[in-house]
Amino acid sequence: MPPPSSRAAPIGGQTFLRFLLVGGSATALHYALMAALLATGMAGAGAASAIGYTLSTFYNYAANARFTFGGGHDHRRSLPRFLLTALAGLGINQILLLGLIRLGLPVPAAQLCATAGVLLWNYLVNALWSFKRPS
Repeated sequence: MPPPSSRAAPIGGQTFLRFLLVGGSATALHYALMAALLATGMAGAGAASAIGYTLSTFYNYAANARFTFGGGHDHRRSLPRFLLTALAGLGINQILLLGLIRLGLPVPAAQLCATAGVLLWNYLVNALWSFKRPS
């Protein structure tokens, strides 16, 4: 896929669908790791979610850089931006997850809501900043 001519990564249409596909597979990895940690008693909900989110972030970067936003990125520039975006997303995830659990939602429902809350943040910031091409 040729690099886009605009400075920002493309937004909408095919790019968003690709982002959802990559994000869905990264979320499946996040949830699988979280479930394994919870099932074995190795971590509580907050820690298990944070570990799953963090480990899936590396797969998420590689897939988004190549598949979603067209490759050809300067990883010295886009990777630190992506990691900062992911770190903020982790904070949003943790606040929503733990807050919803405190309000009485079961862990799976709380995690689904937290994931939905992080989705728009991650897409917009990654499209407009992390994978933005220098002029």
